[in-house]
Amino acid sequence: MDFRSIAFEGPPGVGKTALAERVAARLDATTVLEETENPFLGDFYADRPGAGLQAQLFFLLARHRQQVALRQADLFSQITVCDYLFEKDRIYAFLNLDDNELFIYQRLYDLLARDVAAPDLVVYLQAPADLLLKRLRARDEHQPYRLNPDYVRKLIEAYQHFFFHYSATPLLVVETSQLDLGGSDEVLDDLLRQIRGMGRGTRYYVPRTRD
Repeated sequence: MDFRSIAFEGPPGVGKTALAERVAARLDATTVLEETENPFLGDFYADRPGAGLQAQLFFLLARHRQQVALRQADLFSQITVCDYLFEKDRIYAFLNLDDNELFIYQRLYDLLARDVAAPDLVVYLQAPADLLLKRLRARDEHQPYRLNPDYVRKLIEAYQHFFFHYSATPLLVVETSQLDLGGSDEVLDDLLRQIRGMGRGTRYYVPRTRD
């Protein structure tokens, strides 16, 4: 494995955490999962003034703290599989914040981003909006907050725009709508072959479905 650090990304419901855990287990790698608890999310979903900036800054600082701890522990000398890309924080910021809030956020982000090492490879998971919304409805039955479908569609568009212009690292784009990412060993084997064969630039991978 030429890549020592791999980050999985994609919109909510695409399955990046489950897949990151499976890949890490197969590679005997260190798994890094995003901390999802945020005390400001309730106010954000209730559309309270200022809550968007509070929630965004909390996530930014939590991700920064986790990434800096990884560097200090020198875990990147091992293979490390992470279920998020630090830069994705800006996707949510540009969607959730007004211009004044974004000005404050961007100044802090630029300062903190200097401490964060880029992964060797990013795997961007895609799926159609209708499929993601179906998964999220099933998931959100057990969650205190539910994502608005219009917001999810805007978020998917923002992800697509971000990764269309992404060039910081090698990028593997995987279309996942027909795949059982959580169960099939064959699917996982195919994906690992794609990862091992990655070079520079961007590659698009549309796995063949099997009856």
